[in-house]
Amino acid sequence: MSINILGYPSSAAAYCVGVEHAPAALREAGLVAALESAGHQVDDLGDLPVHLWKPDQERPRAQNLDEEVEALRRLADTAAPFVATDSRLLVLGGSCTVALGLCAAVADAGIEPHLVYVDRHLDLNTPDSTAEGSLSWMGMAHALGLPGAEESLVRLTGRSPLLAPRHLSYLGVEPTVEATEWEREQVDHLGIAVTTQAELVADPAAAALASRGALPDGPFVVHVDVDVLDFLDAPLAENVNGRNSGPTVSQLGQALAALSREPGLIGMSVGQLVPAHASADPTSLGRFVDALAQAGKTPLER
Repeated sequence: MSINILGYPSSAAAYCVGVEHAPAALREAGLVAALESAGHQVDDLGDLPVHLWKPDQERPRAQNLDEEVEALRRLADTAAPFVATDSRLLVLGGSCTVALGLCAAVADAGIEPHLVYVDRHLDLNTPDSTAEGSLSWMGMAHALGLPGAEESLVRLTGRSPLLAPRHLSYLGVEPTVEATEWEREQVDHLGIAVTTQAELVADPAAAALASRGALPDGPFVVHVDVDVLDFLDAPLAENVNGRNSGPTVSQLGQALAALSREPGLIGMSVGQLVPAHASADPTSLGRFVDALAQAGKTPLER
């Protein structure tokens, strides 16, 4: 398999600086070598320009919006030529708005975006539904074009919205604790498929297949927000609240391996990883790289 790697070192949409170091840290942890050792042809396309979070006093509920829109548009433009059904694109973020850029690239390549969103959170908030101000908590609201979303981000591509509700499927969400009332209302109203954190932990492969099965047949992409993980098993995430809950890295790897065996996987993005947190457990980055390498395995013959 041919795998193209592209770095998106942006924290503009995050809660603070830190996630912009993730692409370099994953490479240093041996990602390219792990994929190559599995027999794949890897082309490292390098990194896009760095964008740093800063306090945005002018737009506190949608911080650094203009910079993030510009950065995601460049990501989509750069990545689109590498979207193909006979290869995979791996985009290393950055904040989890990287999933928007990946889906925009897929749309620009002439393919209908279908997304398995692996995360503890729904990310369906808007500047009207929360005062947090971090766009990384709002990515899917903008992909779906929900009321209250910022138009410049909703219209990242020529199509609006970027995703239809039936083209989005969640895996690993903890909706009773980690979601706002607004987000839960949107899931119920739009009928979006949710495979929960408890289901992911109980049977990673079965949960992954259920999440994939909720989407239409054909090409699809996966986004992995590392805060889906149990923070004590792997202290990687920007959000450190996920302690003693969520899948281990090993369980996440099982889920990603199951998704990789499904026909049609053409891309994956990674978001919200803070290497400074990983220094608390020197094994965590290497184990996460191994999990990603499982997702690079060749699909089963069908």
